[in-house]
Amino acid sequence: MTFDKQYWNWRFPIRYNKFMPTSLRIGPYRFFFYSGDAGEPPHMHVQRDQAECKFWLDSVRLVWNRGFSSAELRRIERLTEKHEVRLMEIWNDYFNAHE
Repeated sequence: MTFDKQYWNWRFPIRYNKFMPTSLRIGPYRFFFYSGDAGEPPHMHVQRDQAECKFWLDSVRLVWNRGFSSAELRRIERLTEKHEVRLMEIWNDYFNAHE
């Protein structure tokens, strides 16, 4: 049996592992991406407890949400916009180093 790390992380998220580099922590929010996300446009997943959402970074916009309220999504969107440049740098540094 082969180990598909992308499938494993999606189906069975592990809070801190080498396949999900944490980019930034702000309050209760963990901004991260999956190491297998290189083929997608730059984005960040945001997690708090069991809730998770995904934002594109180029013209920050919500991709999907599981568990956050509308008010909390607006808060996360503002944080993503505020830190967009730094998050893009982290994304580019990681994926340029792992090509």
